[in-house]
Amino acid sequence: MTEAHPFFDMHEHGFVRVATATPCSRTADVPYNTKGVLAEAAKAHAANVDLVVYPELTLSSYAIDDLLLQNAILERVETALAEVVAASAELDPVLVIGAPLRRADKLYNCAVVIARGQILGVVPKSFLPNYREFYEKRHFAHGRGCTDLWIDVAGAEVPFGTDLVFGAANLPGFRFGVEICEDFWAPVPPGMQAALAGALILCNLSASPVTIGRADDRHLHCRSSAARAIAAYVYSASGHGESTTDLAWDGQGVVYEMGTLLAQSERFDRSGELTIVDIDTEKLAAERMRNQTFADAAEWAGRPEDTYRRVEFEHAYAAGDIGLMRPVARFPFVPDRPEKLDEDCYEAFNIQVDALMRRMQSTGAKSLIIGISGGLDSTHALIVAAKACDRLGLPRTTIRGYTMPGFGTSEGTKSNAHRLMRALEITSGEIDIRPAAHKMLEDIGHAFANGEPVHDVTFENVQAGLRTDYLFRLAGQHGGFVVGTGDLSELALGWCTYGVGDHMSHYGVNAGVPKTLIQYLIRWVIATGQFTDACAEVLASVLDTEISPELVPPGADGQVQSTESLVGPYELNDFFLHHIIRFGQRPSKVAFLAWHAWKDAAVGMWPAGFPQGGKNAYDLATIAGWLDKFCARFFGFSQFKRSALPNGPKVSSAGALSPRGDWRAPSDAVATVWREELRDGLPRDVASEVFGPPDP
Repeated sequence: MTEAHPFFDMHEHGFVRVATATPCSRTADVPYNTKGVLAEAAKAHAANVDLVVYPELTLSSYAIDDLLLQNAILERVETALAEVVAASAELDPVLVIGAPLRRADKLYNCAVVIARGQILGVVPKSFLPNYREFYEKRHFAHGRGCTDLWIDVAGAEVPFGTDLVFGAANLPGFRFGVEICEDFWAPVPPGMQAALAGALILCNLSASPVTIGRADDRHLHCRSSAARAIAAYVYSASGHGESTTDLAWDGQGVVYEMGTLLAQSERFDRSGELTIVDIDTEKLAAERMRNQTFADAAEWAGRPEDTYRRVEFEHAYAAGDIGLMRPVARFPFVPDRPEKLDEDCYEAFNIQVDALMRRMQSTGAKSLIIGISGGLDSTHALIVAAKACDRLGLPRTTIRGYTMPGFGTSEGTKSNAHRLMRALEITSGEIDIRPAAHKMLEDIGHAFANGEPVHDVTFENVQAGLRTDYLFRLAGQHGGFVVGTGDLSELALGWCTYGVGDHMSHYGVNAGVPKTLIQYLIRWVIATGQFTDACAEVLASVLDTEISPELVPPGADGQVQSTESLVGPYELNDFFLHHIIRFGQRPSKVAFLAWHAWKDAAVGMWPAGFPQGGKNAYDLATIAGWLDKFCARFFGFSQFKRSALPNGPKVSSAGALSPRGDWRAPSDAVATVWREELRDGLPRDVASEVFGPPDP
């Protein structure tokens, strides 16, 4: 496998590498500060960074008060800018540097955008704080209304104003706008206008003296700006070296993407520091496209895309495999915020509980009917139902659980089913479906009824259908409704028996929960003592059981039917599902992300408490092979089942598959486009391994 193939180039997948820079600085020492700027720029170049954002008034220092009105300082800053511009000719990153600049007998607090030996443009600060410790109106003119203007700086006349969006002609997603410190504290930040004009990355050059709680305030504003603008937000605040006459500085750098924190600097660091992370601009653009509120806001704001000046440039960037510097969650549906872990699990679990409670109240059901197999999904549906009864003040005997052994049922799962029903103190029963299944197979002339070991789809579906038939008749008999146990992962793959089968219920309580989240929520239920120790013991046993429909008798070697050997590991399928339904990512990009997430079990974060023995790794060919099968099933086979889903709650913001909710699609589509895109995007040797050699 050659890693020179475009597949391994993050830029080919829409990523842009950004950095916040906290350079070494000294109060009013322009030459020293210039060296600090260039030192961080050189480090960024070596790290293949595309965009570097420096603090406010980087070259002069921020907290120098009336020294800002000294011509010696201002002239030396212009000389320093010329030095940085000259040095940038040998550097790949675009540099966004703070400087005080004069224009028309006014002084502006500016961001200067520099790339490959030229200044692309200058953006003045719009809002000047003049309260508490701030006195910027004493020195600066505001930039509000500065549009369609130019400025002479460092020997060149360049665009000047708040109406600038910068974009790389050779990297479509590399589009950014700039605001300065106080701008994003304003009720209507100018950065929002830049976003509405097309900027996918918002840069904030900030000084921001630190006080107790100020770091949290900055996080709040950066996160909010990134979420509301559907953008990345790159924020860099002044650090050690600024004047501490009356204030202090912490050098905070943070990068958010659509409200998610991707990276942050070490605060109070005396040395120069870069905080580097890769932004998914393709994802941002796709999210804006599907979010019509964003388009409406742009229209309402007067279509800034038509009035802002687009400053285009040819970006010098490192092509090829430069890695991927961003966190990629292996389990995107599983809560991954350590400090919010209990809260997130509580919320996910109780969304299901509350939804089921409301359905119980609205139907006036006298009972809940659940088929209990001893596997993951029915176990989770049962504990959700038990908690719903507890919260409604109903006895758990309201739940009528039935285990229905068939031809492939193991003693282990059957035992777990009975133990779980006893531990939860529900009404339990057992119905052996084998006689009825044998009779049906005999009636339709199936070979199994004549003693032949034919275990085909019909053989499996007869059993699945009988179980559902019994459950519906029991619901009618006992004045209740059938609680569905099928999960989001199975619906994505079409891994359920349509109609009179596990596809159907009166209410699908698990329909919005993927398999990987069910596993994690059961672990959370155990860890937080939601039920008795006896119940927790059974839940742990269920987690350790091979995922299987148990419709086919074990083989001669005793091996039970394995779902994941047929449809692929659920941890990969859930990864594919998240990136395809939530963000509409191309299969080749999903493969790229999955490869970075799963290629090395020792690298990257795992969910808290994840069992050591379950930490798997997958090579690219394995990932691509299962992804191709996922695309074939999801796009080309299983939609007709999703089009007829019973009701069930959406649980994750990552999406659901109800035709009344997140996902609408034709039942007769074909998967050719997605499978071909995957094959064509892979390295040739991997594509040959997965799809076979190309046609001559």
